[in-house]
Amino acid sequence: MTRVLAVNAGSSSLKLALVEEDPAGVGEDPGPDAPPLAERELAAPGATVADDELRAALAGELSDADAVAHRVVHGGTRFRGAVRVDPGVRAALGELTALAPLHQPKSLAALDAVSAALPELPAIACFDTAFHVTITDAAATFALPEQWRERWSLRRYGFHGLSHAYIARHVAARFGQDTRVVSCHLGAGASLCAIAGGAAVDTTMSFTPLDGLVMATRSGSIDPGLLLWLLSQAGMTVAELAQGLEHESGLTGLAGTGDMRAVLAARASGDARATLAIDVYLHSLRAGIAAMAAALHGADLVVFTGGVGEHAEAIRSEAMRGLEFLGARALSVHTREDLEMARQARELLAG
Repeated sequence: MTRVLAVNAGSSSLKLALVEEDPAGVGEDPGPDAPPLAERELAAPGATVADDELRAALAGELSDADAVAHRVVHGGTRFRGAVRVDPGVRAALGELTALAPLHQPKSLAALDAVSAALPELPAIACFDTAFHVTITDAAATFALPEQWRERWSLRRYGFHGLSHAYIARHVAARFGQDTRVVSCHLGAGASLCAIAGGAAVDTTMSFTPLDGLVMATRSGSIDPGLLLWLLSQAGMTVAELAQGLEHESGLTGLAGTGDMRAVLAARASGDARATLAIDVYLHSLRAGIAAMAAALHGADLVVFTGGVGEHAEAIRSEAMRGLEFLGARALSVHTREDLEMARQARELLAG
């Protein structure tokens, strides 16, 4: 098997990429700049996929695949690696929706739609949480009552795992398996991962993708006492709180937009709100990088990826300012979740 259709359902789009890793058969990663054999991006409003548009897209060269790999945001505690989807697995994935109500339905809608269009191909679920199953107990465990943790599986799960896993493999191939890496996935959502020996040691996102860094529309880490105060003293409802934290915070709450390009442009023109927004963003990012380096007992590389990490040179350089004491080299790498998904699918089906 050489060709895998990678299906990545995002908040507003469905990305399809037909990839052929190592087409020469010599065991080499084609690298982040090797384009897919074919790709399409479709609109996917809400948790639905436009069936006619999808069928049309899959009627061409995208259907020339041996298997389909689906990005699924949450695997809970059960799914610790890629898994072939059968009715039992599909039902179990649906039961995890409560852990990621904004993301899981979109992943599963895409899985169902593509499986209906290409029923003869094996469907493989690849999880954003799976790369983080190796983080230490100290990093994964919340200091909460034991009965809470056991009843509801409360722990740090971590996300963006497919991106961080690709960075781990890419760095190992270029610099060696023993390289200590702080992987910075900076996009609309943002998270860091401490990687040693090719495995995750710690990460910033937590029980949900809301925790950690300041993001485009998400707040990142907030004092839980503040949230309790908003609920009990300010009279805010849970729905209002969720809407504000998920969609109206982060850069949007500080500068009026979550588009980093627009915020940087506004800062350059002297806008005070944008200046504060970048300062807050960088404060959060620097603190996170330092924390990940501490988990690694030092860092050799700080790798920036994602839309902001790859394209906002000002953010990369300013984030590293003040972190010279780490002695780490910084570089930008184009992450390839599609190649990581294809690799996981091939390894699973190969047994």
